[in-house]
Order: sequence, then C-alpha cells, then structure tokens
Amino acid sequence: MRTGTRIGVDVGTSRVGVARSDTLGLMAVPVATLARPTAIDDLALLATEYDAIEFVCGLPLSLDGLDTASTMDARQFAIELSVATGLPVRLVDERLTTVTAQHALHDALHSTKSGRPMIDQVAATIVLDSALNAERAGNTLGETVGES
Repeated sequence: MRTGTRIGVDVGTSRVGVARSDTLGLMAVPVATLARPTAIDDLALLATEYDAIEFVCGLPLSLDGLDTASTMDARQFAIELSVATGLPVRLVDERLTTVTAQHALHDALHSTKSGRPMIDQVAATIVLDSALNAERAGNTLGETVGES
C-alpha cells in the first residue's frame, strides 16, 4: 500500500463532493461540497493543503457499464483536474454510490433536500473508500488520467 493522502471526488453538474484519506490510506472522511464552477481551483488548493498524491474520481457508468453524458463529463473533469494540479486522477466506477449515500443519510435522519451537499461528500467518501480497500487487497481500481 502506497503512503500519501488521496482526495476522493464525486463530480456533479452543480456540486462536487470531496473526501480525503489519511496518509496511510486506512480510512476516508468527508471534507467539503464545492460549487462546480470553482471546483478545480478549490481541489488544487485542497491537494496542496493535504499534500495529496492523487485524486480518485467517481466514474458514473450506466448500470450496464456503458458511458453516458455524465461519464464523459467526469472524464473531462478528470483531465482538467490533472492538468491543473499535475497530479494523477484515478477514475473509479461509482455506480450506485449516490444511492448508497442517500440511503445512509436517510437512515441518519437527514432529509434529502437539506442533505444534498452531504450526500455529495458521502458519495466521494464511498468512492475513495472502495479504491483504498482495493489497493489494500493488492488491486488498483479504475483507469488513471495524467499518470507520470
């Protein structure tokens, strides 16, 4: 397992959920929900603040595993993020993470409307946690953009 903080990203059309790992890659925690128009600049600042080694970005494939308009948007966001920060961005299948996040927050008594920003953070945490779990098991999930 590599050491270093990873930043998890859940890309939406209006908001971007953010999570981060500890430096050992043992756990992922929610960080923030960013406005989409400034998200890349804000993520660059967070990467510097946390001395991140990579981003792990959710890739919203359709249920049958095919690309959608959201998939293409996430890929473009990942490219722009890698160019802006100089860090690799790993794209990881995020099918059903938002649904899982909604259920988790509903169970914690948050209403869907007031909990939307938190849902984005929890979705980013789920994506990052799945990537960390896979890496601990000796597997690397997803495809990487901007790999050196």
